[in-house]
Amino acid sequence: MTFELRKRLTEEKGFSLTLGFITKPSHQLLSLLCPGLRIPRLSVLCAQPRPRAMASSSSSWELPLVAVCQLTSTPDKQQNFKTCAELVREAARLGACLAFLPEAFDFIARDPAETLRLSEPLGGDLFREYSQLARECGLWLSLGGFHERGQDWEQTKKIYNCHVLLNNKGSIMATYRKTHLCDVELPGQGPMRESNSTMPGPSLESPVSTPAGKIGLAICYDIRFPELSLALAQAGAEILTYPSAFGSVTGPAHWEVLLRARAIETQCYVVAPAQCGRHHETRASYGHSMVVDPWGTVVAHCSEGEGLCLARIDLNYLRQIRQHLPVFQHRRPDLYGNLSHPLS
Repeated sequence: MTFELRKRLTEEKGFSLTLGFITKPSHQLLSLLCPGLRIPRLSVLCAQPRPRAMASSSSSWELPLVAVCQLTSTPDKQQNFKTCAELVREAARLGACLAFLPEAFDFIARDPAETLRLSEPLGGDLFREYSQLARECGLWLSLGGFHERGQDWEQTKKIYNCHVLLNNKGSIMATYRKTHLCDVELPGQGPMRESNSTMPGPSLESPVSTPAGKIGLAICYDIRFPELSLALAQAGAEILTYPSAFGSVTGPAHWEVLLRARAIETQCYVVAPAQCGRHHETRASYGHSMVVDPWGTVVAHCSEGEGLCLARIDLNYLRQIRQHLPVFQHRRPDLYGNLSHPLS
């Protein structure tokens, strides 16, 4: 990536860009990269060195590249789409095979009534724009929390928080409707009652094969329930994704800790695109989008503001970790039962 491209991303569009390396770069590579990277809102995060026995056998540049997008959604759906489209197009230009958008990428409303009014079915105009974007850019899209009017809309007058996975042709490969709704009241953050406008999903979605690996779908508050992540891992997931909109109280305290815990206990990559900044007068999000590897190392993260970070997915490294630490073979359901049930 040239200095001119970095300069255009940071100055003209106001995006921040972080490059994530899953192996420790050589001193020669760092000496080439660092001078050009000392510009505002742009940084490189290098993973800690891996154990010698689990070093990658592949050149990192041959591994699939994923992009994790961070944005500040508002009630303006078309402006949100414009921002998402710019991020996705940049991800495609940088060589990503899959781009992840956060929960509520379509909009964040001021109240439940506005949420219901702005919602659309998956066959609506807005979703067709995202499908066209995937086709145009030729990459897969993880749309991490669409406000979906489901088939029961006329009966319930409530929506689903729907995570949709599109392939590079714009076709829907999987849909997961959030099963754990965030009904909480925290001092300093204000009450949240997701169930006022949203129905809980009825089931989990089996992991889906993508150019980056087998992906298990979840959304935000789901991260607090390890049973879900264990079920996805047992069903073959290699990458777990938690598109989110964490708040200003839970974010600093729990966000990174939970992501790293889910990565370590499942021995999966964890990809976590997040909302950031102030959406309107009554709501703000923590941000700090990141990618965690199966060893629990944060290998890429976004800085403040809208932008994206990049990381390469090394499934050979994942398999080595699972071979050296075969925790799923060591479980004792005879003592504590099955904490999760394999997906059908």
